[in-house]
Amino acid sequence: MVTMELDFENRHTPFEGCFNFRDIGGYPTEDGRTLRWGRYFRAGRQDRMTKADLSLVAEKGIRTQIDLRRSDEIDDQGVGPLVEIGVRYVRHPVIPDGGSEVLNKLVGATGISGERYLGYLSFDPSPWIGYLDIIASADEQPLLIHCTAGKDRTGITTAFVLSILGVPEEVIIADYLLTNRDVRRQVDFVEANFGLPPDMSREALVKATGVPNNAMTVFLNGLKRDHGGPIEYLKSIGVSEATFDAIRGTLLTD
Repeated sequence: MVTMELDFENRHTPFEGCFNFRDIGGYPTEDGRTLRWGRYFRAGRQDRMTKADLSLVAEKGIRTQIDLRRSDEIDDQGVGPLVEIGVRYVRHPVIPDGGSEVLNKLVGATGISGERYLGYLSFDPSPWIGYLDIIASADEQPLLIHCTAGKDRTGITTAFVLSILGVPEEVIIADYLLTNRDVRRQVDFVEANFGLPPDMSREALVKATGVPNNAMTVFLNGLKRDHGGPIEYLKSIGVSEATFDAIRGTLLTD
């Protein structure tokens, strides 16, 4: 856990107007391999990127942008500037329109939690299949996968990918928690440029922007309890062994 937190600076890109942008490269697998650098990036929204940010992100050579957001978020934020530099845009919304209200009824309006993440699985599973098919193709890489904050939908999506790759559970949890390393910088940016949201203190925004320490553990334990684990869940919704093998082939070292 400590090793992964110390590795934050190597995998995080501190853009001026885009936060929680990280490379998952370098993580070890149970069979002794490692994840390739510069193939899979995870992030939050990009619509506030500066000119300097756009120059920096162009250097990463991203070919595909996978957007996990709802349509109302896209209406508010736009698709972001990457399409303007030739990145292919694909959308696979993990939560459908109106889904937040469904989750509130299912697990309560208690904020982010592992139980809420498990509730994402009650929706149409086709987005999981769709984004994994893209990740399985080397021609689509390097790729960027994101939602608005790059922590919840992006977090469990990345947890599925890391599970497929054979990354140990403690590393999956540590990667998820790295989100909290970029929270105060993001809150500083929002407060300086837009002001705090109405009726929300700075500390409340800090809490909302981060992730709970136990949420990924609860999510992974729930997958084991209800489905036998992440791989077994993905198999149950129709993800094939060929897709698993292709993802390993594109993202792992030999």
